[in-house]
Amino acid sequence: MLKIAIYGKGGIGKSTTISNLSAAFSKLGYRVMQIGCDPKADSTRTLLGGKRIPTVLDQMRTGEDVSLKDLIYQGDGGVFCIESGGPIPGRGCAGKGIVTAFEKLESLNAFEEYKPDIVFYDVLGDVVCGGFAMPLRSGYSDLVFIVTSGELMSLYAAENISKAVKELSEYSDLELAGMIVNRRNIEKEMENIESFAKETGVSIFSEIPRSDFVQKAEDQGKTVVFSYPYSSQAEVYMGIAKKVAKLWLDGKREL
Repeated sequence: MLKIAIYGKGGIGKSTTISNLSAAFSKLGYRVMQIGCDPKADSTRTLLGGKRIPTVLDQMRTGEDVSLKDLIYQGDGGVFCIESGGPIPGRGCAGKGIVTAFEKLESLNAFEEYKPDIVFYDVLGDVVCGGFAMPLRSGYSDLVFIVTSGELMSLYAAENISKAVKELSEYSDLELAGMIVNRRNIEKEMENIESFAKETGVSIFSEIPRSDFVQKAEDQGKTVVFSYPYSSQAEVYMGIAKKVAKLWLDGKREL
């Protein structure tokens, strides 16, 4: 089982990227689990036809016994979808909500029961502290990718995330795999990113071009990979999945 945490500035396109990668891996024949770690609980929406699912915290608030069937829903490609959720607005800490959700999944042996080959954590990454750092701790993740663009605030967030990962990797086998560049087509975008990569030592793993297919697919409540499987954009996501599989899932590189 390969566990990947994907961080990045809010609004940078993490959920779009992760959902399309989950779809791509499912098409390659892997069992995939995607865990949304944002209080908005919309990470898995495009894998589920645009529908939202009950979150772990919502189910726990009912006061009834909760089983994995109450928490895990299958989306396109058989992807196992989970949303951790967050506290009632104005009450509690969103980061603590992630911790509570993770502990619940662990107590129910979610990984052992569903046996995914790959697990994605979709994490709100503007702040890497408290519960938002949970996917980086206690062996939850093997790899971290940072989704970024060439915009300054996005790169600022990427720098903070990279520092947190490097700090935590000193005490674990956690590895910062690199940046996935979600292009915004701003002026000197790749020049800014390449300069950032040189200064921080964070490599560029792959690039995702800006495409109208993304919005068209999301308007249908779908991923590009399933809605427009023969598009050049779907091929980009498939290419990233194949690259990850070659490096980490197919025995080319030991974790």
